[in-house]
Amino acid sequence: MTGTAAHGLPRIEPSTRVLLHDLAVRRDRAEWIVGRMATRTFVAVPEAGARAVRLLGRGTSVVRTAAILHDETGEDFDIPEFVRDLAALGFVARIGDRAIPDGEPPRASLPRLRPHHVRFALHPALPAAAGALLAAAVVVLVRRPGLLPGYRALLWSPHGSLVLLTGAAAGWVLLLAHELAHLITARAAGVPGRMRLGTRLQFLVMQTDISGIELAPRRHRLTAYLAGVALNLSVASSLVLILSLPGTGTTAHRMLSAALLLTLMPLPFQLMVFTRTDLYFVLQDLTGCRDLYGDGLAHARHVCRRAVFRLLPGRSVGAGDDPSARLPPHERRAVRLYSVVLVVGTAACLTFMAAVTLPADATLLVRAVRGLGPGHGLPRRADAAAVLITLGGVNILWAVTRWRNRRSRRTAGAA
Repeated sequence: MTGTAAHGLPRIEPSTRVLLHDLAVRRDRAEWIVGRMATRTFVAVPEAGARAVRLLGRGTSVVRTAAILHDETGEDFDIPEFVRDLAALGFVARIGDRAIPDGEPPRASLPRLRPHHVRFALHPALPAAAGALLAAAVVVLVRRPGLLPGYRALLWSPHGSLVLLTGAAAGWVLLLAHELAHLITARAAGVPGRMRLGTRLQFLVMQTDISGIELAPRRHRLTAYLAGVALNLSVASSLVLILSLPGTGTTAHRMLSAALLLTLMPLPFQLMVFTRTDLYFVLQDLTGCRDLYGDGLAHARHVCRRAVFRLLPGRSVGAGDDPSARLPPHERRAVRLYSVVLVVGTAACLTFMAAVTLPADATLLVRAVRGLGPGHGLPRRADAAAVLITLGGVNILWAVTRWRNRRSRRTAGAA
């Protein structure tokens, strides 16, 4: 090699100085989170790693950085290798006099929305107001429990097509508002954020990537994670208060009852933390885990492999080491407990899909296809077409979304 080192980087000499991109650093328990908000990339490093980042960011040379760390800790550190690791993360703008190529940052949704436009979303008065609204609605429901609608509230009109279309429209509006709450709160904390469709097991979901929020203070992180649930509860509370006013029995009252039920229906899904819902990220943050889902899945696979090896006689090779054993004690306990929830919850969801959802969807699709055949009038054919478009469209969209996201992850991994 002549002027460059491995991976296309310039040779790092003892006197080399580096220029880092704008990085954020915050303490997290015994480690430090270092990240670049522009690319939504972050990493956990020990105290010495955070100290090295600060020294290099001040323009301290490689050899001087190593010497300072040795004086402070009594240990030797491979600073050139550390710089190469930082460069691989996209944290280094220049090594010596040579600029490091920078990739395109991830696209953000609503890029014209600036943090100062939505700074109110992080004001402490906002969750207090949402809590007061929820408390008022609970008081009303305790006094008038009949305001809480049952499933029949969705059938607010005798015209099925009208019920279907308005329900779908209201559901998507609420879903969009839920995700916008995440995006706005994260943007107020300086995180770009991106909204897109995704899949969670058999569910088609809209999700907001707010990677980088890990660099924000805990109150801001939890606010961003819970913003969607808070919005649903606030809308539901407002509807309860409106429904408590005179005027029952009207079409408007029935529509409001249906809207209340549609607002509340997504909330039980949030308890399914094994699908990485909003409450999953709250749980991950409170337990101090770096990757609760990934580590829980790795531990569950290890336990399954170990069980299989025990059932196979004459096997001389074990199931390998438990990956959770390398984690700190507080993470290890949380990961092992979560792995049980992950396995049981996933099995329950897939069993329900196989026993209920797929047979029901197949039956509806077969009936719809038959309804398009000869011998049926226009109303029957219109109903069959609506079922095919609605149900078939959702399933096709789920399949396309899952394939697209998996391809994106493979492409990112290959890069």
